[in-house]
Parts: sequence; structure tokens; C-alpha cells
Amino acid sequence: MKKRTLEQILPLGTIVLLKGGNKKIMIIGRCQEDVKTKHQYDYSACFYPEGWISAQETIMFNQSEIDYVYYLGLQDGEEFAFRGFMEERLSELNLLEE
Repeated sequence: MKKRTLEQILPLGTIVLLKGGNKKIMIIGRCQEDVKTKHQYDYSACFYPEGWISAQETIMFNQSEIDYVYYLGLQDGEEFAFRGFMEERLSELNLLEE
């Protein structure tokens, strides 16, 4: 994950539309890895309003693929503290690019 992406990372519950997409999705995870390909993604999401159905229905994508943000999830003290934790952990794992 790029450092600038982490600074702009969207909170859980954010609802977005991906470029070329026609269905809203809701962010349910950040800094995700595809277990099959080991590829790193900025986010995981489920369809909105359906919600999480199964792992096979989970969408993985990067910040650059977002076309439109419909709703921004909750941002409070816990969210900002967790962002700090994520930055530290990603730096420790050498996963934070400049």
C-alpha cells in the first residue's frame, strides 16, 4: 500500500462505485490479501445493500479503482487510532511504499 493511500484510506462502511461498475459496494476490510494469489489490495467489500454473503462474493480492489464515493463511513477516535496502528504495522512488514 502506498503511504499516500494510507493517509486517504476510507473507513469501514464507506459505500463506493468502482470504475466501470454498476453496483454499489460497501467497504468491510482494509489492507487485504487474496489468499489464492497472495496479491495485496487496499480494500475488501460486499455488495450494497445485500451485505456480506460469502467469501466468494467478496470484492477486492485498490483506491485507484474507485469512481465515486456515495457515503463515507464513521470516522471517530477509534478509527484514527487504528489508522496509526495500520501505518506502524505496514511499515514493520515493509508493505508501505512511498
